[in-house]
Amino acid sequence: MSSYDVIVIGSGPGGYVAAIRCAQLGLKTACVEGRETLGGTCLNVGCIPSKALLHASHMLHEAEHNFAEMGLKGKSPSVDWKQMLTYKQSTVDSNTKGIEFLFKKNKIDWLKGWGSVPEAGKVKVGDEVHEAKNIIIATGSEPSSLPGVEVDEKVIVTSTGALELGKVPKKLVVIGAGVIGLELGSVYARLGSEVTVVEFLDAVTPGMDPEVQKVFQRMLKKQGLEFIMGAAVQKTEASKTKAKVHYKLRKDDSEHVLDADVVLVATGRKPVHDGLGIDALGVELTKRGQIAVDKNWQTSAKGIYAIGDVIEGPMLAHKAEDEGMAVAEVIAGKHGHVNYGVIPGVIYTHPEVANVGETEATLKEAGRAYKVGKFSFMGNARAKAVFAGDGFVKILADKETDRILGAHIIGPGAGDLIHEVCVAMEFGASAQDLAMTCHAHPTYSEAVREAALACGDGPIHM
Repeated sequence: MSSYDVIVIGSGPGGYVAAIRCAQLGLKTACVEGRETLGGTCLNVGCIPSKALLHASHMLHEAEHNFAEMGLKGKSPSVDWKQMLTYKQSTVDSNTKGIEFLFKKNKIDWLKGWGSVPEAGKVKVGDEVHEAKNIIIATGSEPSSLPGVEVDEKVIVTSTGALELGKVPKKLVVIGAGVIGLELGSVYARLGSEVTVVEFLDAVTPGMDPEVQKVFQRMLKKQGLEFIMGAAVQKTEASKTKAKVHYKLRKDDSEHVLDADVVLVATGRKPVHDGLGIDALGVELTKRGQIAVDKNWQTSAKGIYAIGDVIEGPMLAHKAEDEGMAVAEVIAGKHGHVNYGVIPGVIYTHPEVANVGETEATLKEAGRAYKVGKFSFMGNARAKAVFAGDGFVKILADKETDRILGAHIIGPGAGDLIHEVCVAMEFGASAQDLAMTCHAHPTYSEAVREAALACGDGPIHM
């Protein structure tokens, strides 16, 4: 029987980061993973492979729509789907092997297999039982479906199946207008699919800034995606190569049917903790089925912690990473901290969409007086030079103190630009602090400064 200071169950972004940080802090650490490769959903069938396909399909879009205008003339490239999937897989492999290298470098034992907790202080992997003073559950999440929708990962697919289709479908129906559905929908739209998004609500990307939602949907429609909003999917029917999606419009209860070659079910994710045996140990769950934890990420069972998608909060890889580092600090007797008010969200379409902090809706609901500074990328010289002038930066600041409360960006490089605001918010900066900081020209980041200026006397270039 092996004995450890910490055993982490799950090697996704939360789990592998927790394991590395524990090892760096001098704790003897092991990580349990049943996949053939480390990295969890994110590296294997989520964030990383989807970004590879988003990049490849965007290059195709540039070649078809913008190259000629820049004087780059010639026959547009054709799509070799098999080679594109090979490129995607090579991207995945390089990242998962990187995690394996980091485990070896930090002397972390990889316990290969699926883990369970038969009793406090013990983790069972296969037929072996290992002792651990502390256990961190980082088992992540899995796609959730709808009643009447049976996933086969061939015709009716989740994000996992959508990343490895045998061919580019002629007609793709996406159920759900959230991050995953819109990212993968835009990939296949660029590759030539007729993409129809069916959404229960009346706006895309629920919870985001309402102005961003409207502009974002309009941009995606210009790119060829069709939207059916306010539609409740009743069921799907699938044959070997075709599918039908039955839905009912909420406004008048009228029933409709869509034909598709592939249906992508992108209706959210749910925490994974079945089979761990934590019920018998008295680990409490929330009403939504997540593992309940205290401010130190400890469950109701002493010595058992939980982080990432399996607990409350946004199901984001970087949120799990922050929690992974913080819980390691706690276990090592230090102070672990996560600022949940400054966790950015990004959608990696083109243009990108990013947000952090409050929205106008949440500020109005809280009755907090605020001001808005907004700047369009049409006033940004760099963006216009690369056909990326659509979109804007919006900064929300306290009306009296000028402290930055949130930001919403739709435009080029939004996923990177948002971190300028994140750092400012972490330091409690005002919009004026950001506005008085020199920004290199010409860069996209100047639009962030201009939005900050707009919170005061006004922007320069608009």
